[in-house]
Amino acid sequence: QVHLVESGGGLVQPGGSLRLSCAASGSIHTIRVMGWYRQAPGKQRELVATITEGGSILYADSVKDRFTLSRDDDKNTVYLQMNRLSPEDTAVYYCNAWTNVLDDENEWWGQGTQVPAPS
Repeated sequence: QVHLVESGGGLVQPGGSLRLSCAASGSIHTIRVMGWYRQAPGKQRELVATITEGGSILYADSVKDRFTLSRDDDKNTVYLQMNRLSPEDTAVYYCNAWTNVLDDENEWWGQGTQVPAPS
């Protein structure tokens, strides 16, 4: 099992920045992809950014050039640096981990952290 704990959501001014953190624990060695998704009110959950165990990063077009995903392997933590925030970024942000052990795939989610509308 993998346990994910997010932190870092909070108030921000228009055009401001926030950094989200996601600390993983448990069967860390089984994680193949880790990243962030978000869900705005009335919308489906969507990918924000992910990183593979090999370090390849994928960004949604809507956040490219504004958000940066990074990873600290010593702390088993991924970070999402969000710059130039806009009302369209308002959502609950969820940390996600995909694990694969001998073709046994599982997906794990954090509890979510709210990024409110910039004000």
